[in-house]
Amino acid sequence: MKKVPYRNQISKFLGISLVVFLLFSTSLFAQEEAVVEDTEVAAEAPAGAGDPAKGKQLFNQNCAACHALDRKMTGPALAGVTERHDREWLYSWIKNSAGMIKSGDPAAVKIYNEYNQAAMTAFPTLSNADIDDILAYTDAPPVAAVVPPVPGAVPGAAPDASGISNELILGALVLVFGLLVVMLVLVNQTLRRIAEANGVVVEKEKAEKRTPIWKAFAQNQFLVLVTVIFLLLGSAYYVYGYFMQVGIDQGYAPVQPIHYSHKIHAGDNKIECKYCHSSARVSKHSGIPALNVCMNCHKSIYEYKGNPEGPSAEDLANGYTNDFYTGEIKKLYKAVGWDEENQKYTGKSEPVEWVRIHNLPDFAYFNHSQHVSVAGVECQTCHGPVEEMEIMYQYSPLTMGWCINCHRETNVKVEGNEYYDKIHEELSKKYGVETLTAAQMGGLECGKCHY
Repeated sequence: MKKVPYRNQISKFLGISLVVFLLFSTSLFAQEEAVVEDTEVAAEAPAGAGDPAKGKQLFNQNCAACHALDRKMTGPALAGVTERHDREWLYSWIKNSAGMIKSGDPAAVKIYNEYNQAAMTAFPTLSNADIDDILAYTDAPPVAAVVPPVPGAVPGAAPDASGISNELILGALVLVFGLLVVMLVLVNQTLRRIAEANGVVVEKEKAEKRTPIWKAFAQNQFLVLVTVIFLLLGSAYYVYGYFMQVGIDQGYAPVQPIHYSHKIHAGDNKIECKYCHSSARVSKHSGIPALNVCMNCHKSIYEYKGNPEGPSAEDLANGYTNDFYTGEIKKLYKAVGWDEENQKYTGKSEPVEWVRIHNLPDFAYFNHSQHVSVAGVECQTCHGPVEEMEIMYQYSPLTMGWCINCHRETNVKVEGNEYYDKIHEELSKKYGVETLTAAQMGGLECGKCHY
């Protein structure tokens, strides 16, 4: 006897199993994890010794450029300075260090000679109370991050944020999945035994024999012709597009020997582009900044402390931690031969082989000063949102068509520039316009860019 297998019971069983599985997994995931945030607790200062919170603000405003708490910089480390010098001596030294050196004070002269006779800036406007606040900050113990107690938690017990760990949840899910697999196997075997006992023969449905699709396609000459034409046109389009991209490096972002984040320097710290690329004002080239430009700031900035809100999730995913940036500063020190400990140059420097990003062909002429100083074009017009780039890349295609379109659309700024007075008057009459584009000023002539 032959019968079609009855599958409704199996479907019902699988549906019930799926519902049970979902309910069980939902109950596990419904348990929320308590998030414990680290908070900083400011250390209390001794009575009458000043306010360390105010002292930190004053320290950052007046002292941080030359001093750190735990390491030598342009000046000595200031942690525990009241243990090395009398408070009255510190008042006089901070307010008028040059006067103390001139008077021959032994301690003042010793510090002056030890730090290469670099004169300390006098701060006569700081009151004794202000200095007490600064000294309270330098003497305060390091700020420690503490975890606030969880309500209802037993003191001294190990913290348990959610009552159930992720490992336990994962193990339970694996166990449930394994039980489902075993149950399905057992049900399948049981149903087969029942079918055999009842004399039911399970047969697979025989599919009707059909013509293969590839054979049906080959027999249709019209479809074959249309497909061949489509493939030829598509191939020609992609071949043309490929050859048109030869020599175009838009999006090129090479790995540099020292990681430099434009997002931190130009974005977070608002450093003007022309501070580092100063030759863009007066030269054809924007120039690669010399390392001494970097050291103008990094003689004092020896570690990266990041933003107050901390690294973003994207930065952490890419490995851009505070320690990573600090390591890149150390590479800079090695390249220039800077001795952090003694705050002086060793004379042993190493060249940094920067990888060029924007590179025009030799037959194309481009002058940065003409665009930056004369035309007043912003750097972002060609280089894109540099202040948002962690890794600098070529934003624009730098093709001939891209330059020509810019010349056709950009009006020349002639106000306050006597060079353009006469030519602007003549060309305005010729074209019948009040403003002139770079193209109308001759920006499309071949000899302007090719020589």
